[in-house]
Amino acid sequence: MKTLLRALRVSAALLASAAALSTTAWAAEPLRVGASFITSGLDPAKGSNGWALTSHGIGENLFSVDRDGVLGPNLAESAERVDEFTWLVKLKPNRRFADGTEVSAATVGAGLAHTMANNKAALATGGTLRFQAVDPLTLQVTTEKPVALIQALFAEWPLVTYHLQGDGTASFSGPYAVKSFRPDAEIELEPNPHFAGAEKRGPVTYRKFADGQALTLAFEAGQLDLAFGLPSEGIARLKANEDLTVKEFAVGYQYLAYLNTRSPMLADARVRRAVDLAIDRDQLVLAIHGGTPATGAYAPYFPFAGKQARSTDVGKAAGLLDEAGWVVSADGKRSKDGATLRLAVLAYPQRPDLVAMLPVVKAQLAALGIEVETRIVENANEVAGSGDFDVFLWAQHTAPSGDPAFFLNSTFRTGAGLNFSGYADDAFDAILDGFAEETDPAKRAAIAAAAEAKLIEDAPVSFLVSPVWHVGVSKALSGYEPWGSDYHVLRADIGEAR
Repeated sequence: MKTLLRALRVSAALLASAAALSTTAWAAEPLRVGASFITSGLDPAKGSNGWALTSHGIGENLFSVDRDGVLGPNLAESAERVDEFTWLVKLKPNRRFADGTEVSAATVGAGLAHTMANNKAALATGGTLRFQAVDPLTLQVTTEKPVALIQALFAEWPLVTYHLQGDGTASFSGPYAVKSFRPDAEIELEPNPHFAGAEKRGPVTYRKFADGQALTLAFEAGQLDLAFGLPSEGIARLKANEDLTVKEFAVGYQYLAYLNTRSPMLADARVRRAVDLAIDRDQLVLAIHGGTPATGAYAPYFPFAGKQARSTDVGKAAGLLDEAGWVVSADGKRSKDGATLRLAVLAYPQRPDLVAMLPVVKAQLAALGIEVETRIVENANEVAGSGDFDVFLWAQHTAPSGDPAFFLNSTFRTGAGLNFSGYADDAFDAILDGFAEETDPAKRAAIAAAAEAKLIEDAPVSFLVSPVWHVGVSKALSGYEPWGSDYHVLRADIGEAR
């Protein structure tokens, strides 16, 4: 009997040792993720870090959209309107930030107040919000401007939730926590021990690649388990490799072009409309090997998206330029008062499709007699904010909260934080004011349609393509399914996909 017990103990010890070795092997082999973008820092109130930190599986919002684009509760349980400017948000119980601090009304309110004070994009929908803890799990929110759907506001990317620690750093509540960070290069992640199912997740090494080609080569060489945002030109070759899997999915992003209304060359709306009409979106789709011509500001799967693709009319475009005084000279170039119509058209490498579209746009504008200088810039937000461009090809998720209002308010309202076009129009702002009171989805869609019509008339933007994106996965991550956009690259279910 003693011999049997001793044998059982030895067997149990061996099993325990094997389990420990298995855990160590998991921990020693991080999931290898690559993309052409990475957060610029760990301060959630700075720039677009809120979006990036959520994308990396670090941050969460009070409300968010699911894989079908439907808005629902996340860290919050519910939101109840008290009056025109006051809401009560109820938080889910038993949630903690990665540092162990409870997700409470006080900590959430303090973090969001910090964002309000430091990020202009956070003010787009409700203005400056004020927060007060009613009880440990009830947060009173007072808005500066009326807000019809506070749930959609708290799903906006600047409003990631965090605990602002004593030293000024932030601790987040998502499935992953930051182990180390090398700016513009790499972030090492480990499971947040306070997030449900932490035992199913292992460490992650998330690397930024300089461009789509470098990302493709790394994936092809077996250096990545997940390559997010592969450029379209290499997809056929990758699909021919039986050891690799490439998955395609429609995204909430739109490819568009900001037209700088402050530029002397584009100050006249007729010139901006001519640029919009000159672009053949079918040719852009061919250039990036996928997607559909844009119908407006929103991806076609949203219920508030337009139904008819933007038209191309080169003859009408030429007529508008003639009408604006930009006539074709003997050298085939358009000029006015001795000046040549010259446009600087920019793109950025973090979205390889934009780079592929750049020469097509140049050729289409050149056919009208417009002289075009193209540039690829790394620091897209900085350059766009400076106004040092005429036309800027851009990729933007236009409905991150499952609602049409945020994009229009944050990007085209007079003085908005992301108004790179410098557009200012009282009539347009008045249209947007309707979002503050209207809760009916059909009526909100009608407001969005009216705003789009005004944008098409004034042309501070040209909507180009509703893209599809490609994600490469190794056999080790064959169960991974991309959805929505790059807002959800690393999710809580990543361990189940491995």
